[in-house]
Amino acid sequence: MPLLYNTGIYFYHLMIRVSALFNTKAKTWVNGRKDIFSRLKTTIDPEKPLVWFHAASLGEFEQGRPVIEAFRKAFPGYKILLTFFSPSGYEIRKNYESADYIFYLPIDSPSNARQFINIVNPSLAVFIKYEFWFNYIRQIHKNRIPMFVISAIFRKEQHFFKWYGGWFRNQLKSVNQFFVQNEASKNLLESIGINQVNVSGDTRFDRVASIAAQQKENAIAATFASGNRVILGGSTWPPDEKLLLNYLQHKPQHTKLIIAPHEIHKEHLSAIETMFEQFKTIRYSGADANDLKIANVLIIDGMGFLSSLYRYCDVAYIGGGFGKGIHNILEAVTFGKPVIFGPNYHKFSEAVNLIQKGGGFAIQNETEAKSTLDQLLNDRHYYQQASGICKSFITENTGATNQILAAIKSHLKI
Repeated sequence: MPLLYNTGIYFYHLMIRVSALFNTKAKTWVNGRKDIFSRLKTTIDPEKPLVWFHAASLGEFEQGRPVIEAFRKAFPGYKILLTFFSPSGYEIRKNYESADYIFYLPIDSPSNARQFINIVNPSLAVFIKYEFWFNYIRQIHKNRIPMFVISAIFRKEQHFFKWYGGWFRNQLKSVNQFFVQNEASKNLLESIGINQVNVSGDTRFDRVASIAAQQKENAIAATFASGNRVILGGSTWPPDEKLLLNYLQHKPQHTKLIIAPHEIHKEHLSAIETMFEQFKTIRYSGADANDLKIANVLIIDGMGFLSSLYRYCDVAYIGGGFGKGIHNILEAVTFGKPVIFGPNYHKFSEAVNLIQKGGGFAIQNETEAKSTLDQLLNDRHYYQQASGICKSFITENTGATNQILAAIKSHLKI
């Protein structure tokens, strides 16, 4: 199995290098790893103790971010190394202020793993949520470095739980502690003989709770929303935008729309403006007070501040549910905003649970979207009930970060 695994990694790497000849993202992936070991050697101070956090991409980073920032405050004597596998994580967070060193993770070959661990020499390695690179895991274990997996979710469809998954299961046994999001994940791991498992919950709840507590003001959003009911479409795709357009075309009174598309390249932004041409639209980057007061649609054409905008809406529509899967609902829920999303939500436990409680609403089509929005916006008692459920949902699920931090402290013998 190791030979088969390493052969697969080799061909995966080869495929990316070929793709880099004509694909921008693949080229970024390759270029970001050039001279990686010489850059690591010249950047990392071998005299300072270091803890290594690895995230596959931006979503996993956000999952681990509360732990990284809490570790920084609790243990200022340690340096923090943050690695990414994907450009969509690294390129956005390469200047993240709570990490001392930020790099791409070299491809998972035996020699790369050995060289990386010898240079970095972490006191602790922390993998966030999903990603398992087995040459790195083996080398970490060989060097007797404590290893955590945090905010993990396991499903019975994964190869660890199949008849052919023996080799993969053995690799997981090298992990000192798993912090999983739910009991189902714990039960799956225990079914294959892995008992070093804590159900800590989802660290994203801690993250979004801190966002709400900061209460950052946004004058543009506040001016746009003033005196109106506001729907915010967060991380939308074209099917989501079409659905929101349909709702506005029914001319609900005193209702405005903020659209924060998932893709903000100029072609998509122009397409949104064309789609909503019957309404007064304005881009966030070009907004002024007078236009904001009369505009019907505010298009967010920047990145990094969507989470702070949810406080200005009444209802949030979260995109992705008519595609591969919904985006982050918790950033809206933490402000007590009921959330609506499309049918592809079943892999997201927070969405499933919030629907059951009455703060989340899945819709299949434009008719259901209109009915749900009308009820939330026009029935004050119904809205307040859903809003209260959302607030309670966040407070009931915080605390994962403190559990993980306590375990880190014990393994570092601090």
